[in-house]
Amino acid sequence: MANTVVGIRFKAVGKKYYFDPKDFDLKMYDKVVVETVRGYEMGEVIEGIKEVMDDELISALKPVYRVATPEDIKNYEKNIADIPNALGRCKTHIKKNKLEMKLLGCEYTLDRTKLIIYFNAEGRVDFRELVKDLANEFRLRIELRQVGTRDGAKFLGGIGPCGYLLCCNTFLGDFDTVSIKMAKNQNLSLNPVNISGLCGKLLCCIKYENDTYTEHRKQLPKINSTVITEDGKGRVIAANVIDKSVRVLTEGEGIKSYKVEDLKKIFEYDKKTPPKGE
Repeated sequence: MANTVVGIRFKAVGKKYYFDPKDFDLKMYDKVVVETVRGYEMGEVIEGIKEVMDDELISALKPVYRVATPEDIKNYEKNIADIPNALGRCKTHIKKNKLEMKLLGCEYTLDRTKLIIYFNAEGRVDFRELVKDLANEFRLRIELRQVGTRDGAKFLGGIGPCGYLLCCNTFLGDFDTVSIKMAKNQNLSLNPVNISGLCGKLLCCIKYENDTYTEHRKQLPKINSTVITEDGKGRVIAANVIDKSVRVLTEGEGIKSYKVEDLKKIFEYDKKTPPKGE
Protein backbone atom coordinates (compact mmCIF):
# COMPACT_ATOMS: atom_id res chain seq x y z
CA MET A 1 0.00 0.00 0.00
CA ALA A 2 1.33 3.46 -0.93
CA ASN A 3 1.64 6.11 1.77
CA THR A 4 2.01 9.87 1.30
CA VAL A 5 4.99 11.00 3.37
CA VAL A 6 7.40 13.86 3.91
CA GLY A 7 11.01 13.42 5.07
CA ILE A 8 11.91 15.28 8.28
CA ARG A 9 15.20 15.59 10.18
CA PHE A 10 15.63 16.90 13.73
CA LYS A 11 19.38 17.51 13.79
CA ALA A 12 21.79 18.94 11.25
CA VAL A 13 23.46 15.53 10.89
CA GLY A 14 20.70 13.15 11.88
CA LYS A 15 18.47 10.41 10.55
CA LYS A 16 15.59 11.09 8.22
CA TYR A 17 12.12 10.13 9.45
CA TYR A 18 8.89 9.91 7.48
CA PHE A 19 5.70 11.65 8.63
CA ASP A 20 2.24 12.07 7.15
CA PRO A 21 2.02 15.66 5.77
CA LYS A 22 -1.79 15.61 6.10
CA ASP A 23 -3.17 18.68 4.26
CA PHE A 24 -0.11 20.88 4.77
CA ASP A 25 1.61 22.17 1.63
CA LEU A 26 5.15 21.53 2.84
CA LYS A 27 8.27 22.55 0.95
CA MET A 28 11.97 21.89 1.44
CA TYR A 29 13.47 23.42 4.61
CA ASP A 30 10.08 24.25 6.13
CA LYS A 31 10.08 23.99 9.92
CA VAL A 32 7.35 21.75 11.34
CA VAL A 33 6.22 20.45 14.72
CA VAL A 34 5.65 16.71 15.07
CA GLU A 35 5.05 14.26 17.90
CA THR A 36 7.72 11.59 18.38
CA VAL A 37 8.40 8.96 21.05
CA ARG A 38 10.30 11.68 22.92
CA GLY A 39 7.49 14.23 22.81
CA TYR A 40 6.79 17.26 20.63
CA GLU A 41 9.80 18.28 18.55
CA MET A 42 10.57 20.75 15.81
CA GLY A 43 12.12 19.37 12.66
CA GLU A 44 13.06 20.47 9.17
CA VAL A 45 11.68 19.14 5.89
CA ILE A 46 14.59 17.63 3.94
CA GLU A 47 12.59 15.55 1.46
CA GLY A 48 9.45 16.71 -0.30
CA ILE A 49 6.07 15.02 -0.28
CA LYS A 50 6.14 11.67 -2.06
CA GLU A 51 4.67 8.15 -2.05
CA VAL A 52 6.37 5.20 -0.32
CA MET A 53 5.33 1.60 0.21
CA ASP A 54 4.64 0.01 3.61
CA ASP A 55 7.95 -1.88 3.63
CA GLU A 56 9.88 1.42 3.51
CA LEU A 57 8.37 2.55 6.83
CA ILE A 58 10.20 1.49 9.98
CA SER A 59 7.33 2.42 12.33
CA ALA A 60 3.73 3.60 12.32
CA LEU A 61 3.30 6.78 10.31
CA LYS A 62 2.56 9.79 12.50
CA PRO A 63 1.09 13.07 11.20
CA VAL A 64 2.70 16.49 11.07
CA TYR A 65 1.15 18.40 13.98
CA ARG A 66 1.56 21.89 12.52
CA VAL A 67 3.87 24.19 10.58
CA ALA A 68 6.20 25.82 13.10
CA THR A 69 5.07 29.25 14.28
CA PRO A 70 7.38 32.14 15.26
CA GLU A 71 6.64 31.17 18.89
CA ASP A 72 7.76 27.59 18.22
CA ILE A 73 11.00 28.78 16.66
CA LYS A 74 11.60 31.15 19.59
CA ASN A 75 11.06 28.30 22.10
CA TYR A 76 13.35 26.01 20.10
CA GLU A 77 16.14 28.59 20.06
CA LYS A 78 15.74 29.17 23.81
CA ASN A 79 15.98 25.42 24.43
CA ILE A 80 19.21 25.26 22.41
CA ALA A 81 20.65 28.25 24.26
CA ASP A 82 19.89 26.64 27.64
CA ILE A 83 21.71 23.36 26.86
CA PRO A 84 25.21 24.44 28.09
CA ASN A 85 23.75 25.45 31.45
CA ALA A 86 21.79 22.18 31.69
CA LEU A 87 24.91 20.15 30.93
CA GLY A 88 26.83 21.91 33.68
CA ARG A 89 24.12 21.17 36.22
CA CYS A 90 23.95 17.52 35.06
CA LYS A 91 27.73 17.11 35.49
CA THR A 92 27.48 18.41 39.05
CA HIS A 93 24.90 15.76 39.98
CA ILE A 94 26.79 12.97 38.19
CA LYS A 95 29.88 13.87 40.22
CA LYS A 96 27.82 14.06 43.41
CA ASN A 97 26.46 10.54 42.82
CA LYS A 98 29.95 9.23 41.89
CA LEU A 99 28.73 7.56 38.71
CA GLU A 100 31.11 6.12 36.08
CA MET A 101 29.45 7.66 33.06
CA LYS A 102 30.44 10.14 30.36
CA LEU A 103 27.92 12.90 29.72
CA LEU A 104 27.55 13.47 25.97
CA GLY A 105 24.71 15.90 25.52
CA CYS A 106 21.12 16.74 26.33
CA GLU A 107 18.06 18.25 24.71
CA TYR A 108 14.70 19.64 25.75
CA THR A 109 11.49 18.68 24.00
CA LEU A 110 9.87 21.65 22.25
CA ASP A 111 7.20 22.09 24.93
CA ARG A 112 9.92 21.77 27.60
CA THR A 113 8.11 19.01 29.47
CA LYS A 114 11.06 16.62 29.27
CA LEU A 115 14.87 16.77 29.37
CA ILE A 116 16.62 13.93 27.55
CA ILE A 117 20.20 13.27 28.64
CA TYR A 118 22.61 11.16 26.58
CA PHE A 119 25.57 9.37 28.13
CA ASN A 120 28.12 6.68 27.46
CA ALA A 121 29.38 4.09 29.97
CA GLU A 122 31.35 0.84 29.97
CA GLY A 123 28.54 -1.19 31.55
CA ARG A 124 25.15 -0.77 33.14
CA VAL A 125 24.70 2.28 35.37
CA ASP A 126 22.26 2.54 38.27
CA PHE A 127 21.12 6.14 37.82
CA ARG A 128 17.89 6.03 39.84
CA GLU A 129 19.16 8.47 42.45
CA LEU A 130 20.57 10.68 39.71
CA VAL A 131 17.15 10.87 38.02
CA LYS A 132 15.56 11.95 41.31
CA ASP A 133 18.18 14.66 41.83
CA LEU A 134 17.79 15.95 38.27
CA ALA A 135 13.98 15.92 38.47
CA ASN A 136 14.18 18.06 41.62
CA GLU A 137 16.73 20.34 39.95
CA PHE A 138 14.91 20.95 36.66
CA ARG A 139 11.31 20.37 37.78
CA LEU A 140 10.40 18.33 34.70
CA ARG A 141 10.55 14.75 33.43
CA ILE A 142 14.04 13.32 33.03
CA GLU A 143 15.01 10.62 30.55
CA LEU A 144 18.55 9.18 30.50
CA ARG A 145 19.67 7.36 27.37
CA GLN A 146 22.82 5.27 27.18
CA VAL A 147 24.31 5.30 23.67
CA GLY A 148 27.08 3.28 22.04
CA THR A 149 30.61 4.41 21.26
CA ARG A 150 29.75 5.32 17.65
CA ASP A 151 26.92 7.58 18.72
CA GLY A 152 29.20 8.98 21.41
CA ALA A 153 31.73 10.07 18.79
CA LYS A 154 28.88 11.57 16.74
CA PHE A 155 27.85 13.68 19.76
CA LEU A 156 31.34 14.90 20.63
CA GLY A 157 32.88 15.25 17.16
CA GLY A 158 36.59 15.41 16.50
CA ILE A 159 39.20 14.97 13.77
CA GLY A 160 39.70 11.60 12.09
CA PRO A 161 43.02 10.01 11.08
CA CYS A 162 42.59 11.58 7.62
CA GLY A 163 42.81 15.06 9.15
CA TYR A 164 39.18 15.96 8.39
CA LEU A 165 36.24 16.37 10.77
CA LEU A 166 34.50 13.09 11.58
CA CYS A 167 32.10 11.90 8.88
CA CYS A 168 29.47 10.99 11.48
CA ASN A 169 29.59 14.53 12.82
CA THR A 170 29.41 16.29 9.45
CA PHE A 171 27.24 14.36 6.98
CA LEU A 172 26.53 10.72 7.95
CA GLY A 173 22.92 10.31 9.06
CA ASP A 174 23.02 6.53 9.55
CA PHE A 175 25.77 4.11 10.49
CA ASP A 176 26.29 1.41 7.86
CA THR A 177 27.71 -1.99 8.77
CA VAL A 178 31.49 -2.13 8.35
CA SER A 179 33.42 -5.41 8.52
CA ILE A 180 36.98 -6.71 8.51
CA LYS A 181 36.10 -8.44 5.23
CA MET A 182 35.71 -5.00 3.62
CA ALA A 183 39.17 -3.98 4.85
CA LYS A 184 40.67 -7.18 3.40
CA ASN A 185 38.83 -6.58 0.13
CA GLN A 186 40.65 -3.22 -0.18
CA ASN A 187 44.06 -4.63 0.84
CA LEU A 188 44.14 -2.41 3.93
CA SER A 189 46.44 -3.03 6.86
CA LEU A 190 44.54 -5.02 9.47
CA ASN A 191 46.36 -3.26 12.30
CA PRO A 192 43.54 -1.95 14.55
CA VAL A 193 45.38 1.37 14.93
CA ASN A 194 45.18 1.96 11.18
CA ILE A 195 41.56 0.98 10.54
CA SER A 196 39.82 2.18 13.72
CA GLY A 197 38.16 5.56 14.30
CA LEU A 198 38.01 7.70 17.42
CA CYS A 199 35.12 5.56 18.65
CA GLY A 200 37.30 2.45 18.61
CA LYS A 201 35.16 0.84 15.91
CA LEU A 202 36.13 0.21 12.28
CA LEU A 203 36.34 3.40 10.21
CA CYS A 204 33.03 4.23 8.52
CA CYS A 205 34.91 5.28 5.36
CA ILE A 206 35.98 1.66 4.75
CA LYS A 207 32.44 1.21 3.43
CA TYR A 208 32.66 4.05 0.89
CA GLU A 209 34.82 2.37 -1.77
CA ASN A 210 34.03 -1.25 -0.97
CA ASP A 211 31.44 -1.63 -3.75
CA THR A 212 33.95 -0.28 -6.30
CA TYR A 213 36.62 -2.73 -5.15
CA THR A 214 34.13 -5.60 -5.25
CA GLU A 215 33.05 -4.71 -8.79
CA HIS A 216 36.62 -4.29 -10.06
CA ARG A 217 37.76 -7.56 -8.49
CA LYS A 218 35.20 -9.42 -10.62
CA GLN A 219 37.10 -8.25 -13.71
CA LEU A 220 40.60 -9.01 -12.38
CA PRO A 221 42.33 -12.40 -12.65
CA LYS A 222 43.26 -13.94 -9.31
CA ILE A 223 46.84 -14.01 -8.08
CA ASN A 224 48.74 -16.98 -9.63
CA SER A 225 46.26 -17.17 -12.52
CA THR A 226 47.74 -17.92 -15.93
CA VAL A 227 47.13 -15.25 -18.60
CA ILE A 228 48.01 -14.72 -22.23
CA THR A 229 49.52 -11.29 -23.00
CA GLU A 230 50.92 -9.62 -26.09
CA ASP A 231 54.32 -10.85 -24.84
CA GLY A 232 53.18 -14.43 -24.41
CA LYS A 233 52.10 -16.58 -21.53
CA GLY A 234 52.59 -15.46 -17.93
CA ARG A 235 51.50 -15.69 -14.31
CA VAL A 236 49.73 -12.95 -12.33
CA ILE A 237 51.83 -11.99 -9.28
CA ALA A 238 50.08 -8.74 -8.20
CA ALA A 239 46.97 -6.71 -8.97
CA ASN A 240 45.98 -3.06 -8.69
CA VAL A 241 42.23 -3.19 -8.07
CA ILE A 242 41.44 0.50 -8.56
CA ASP A 243 43.63 0.83 -11.67
CA LYS A 244 42.35 -2.52 -12.99
CA SER A 245 45.86 -3.59 -13.91
CA VAL A 246 48.02 -6.61 -13.06
CA ARG A 247 51.73 -7.38 -12.82
CA VAL A 248 52.59 -10.50 -14.77
CA LEU A 249 55.68 -12.70 -14.65
CA THR A 250 56.06 -13.53 -18.33
CA GLU A 251 58.12 -16.37 -19.72
CA GLY A 252 60.32 -14.19 -21.90
CA GLU A 253 59.98 -10.51 -20.85
CA GLY A 254 60.20 -10.83 -17.06
CA ILE A 255 57.75 -8.84 -14.90
CA LYS A 256 55.51 -6.42 -16.77
CA SER A 257 52.29 -4.52 -16.03
CA TYR A 258 49.15 -4.85 -18.14
CA LYS A 259 45.67 -3.40 -18.11
CA VAL A 260 42.98 -6.05 -17.74
CA GLU A 261 41.47 -5.13 -21.10
CA ASP A 262 44.86 -5.74 -22.77
CA LEU A 263 45.04 -9.37 -21.61
CA LYS A 264 44.24 -11.70 -24.50
CA LYS A 265 43.07 -14.61 -22.35
CA ILE A 266 42.64 -15.41 -18.65
CA PHE A 267 42.71 -18.97 -17.35
CA GLU A 268 40.75 -19.51 -14.16
CA TYR A 269 43.07 -20.15 -11.23
CA ASP A 270 42.63 -23.46 -9.44
CA LYS A 271 44.14 -23.48 -5.94
CA LYS A 272 44.34 -27.27 -6.01
CA THR A 273 46.78 -27.16 -8.93
CA PRO A 274 49.81 -25.02 -8.00
CA PRO A 275 51.49 -23.11 -10.80
CA LYS A 276 54.64 -24.53 -12.34
CA GLY A 277 57.80 -23.77 -10.44
CA GLU A 278 56.15 -24.01 -6.98
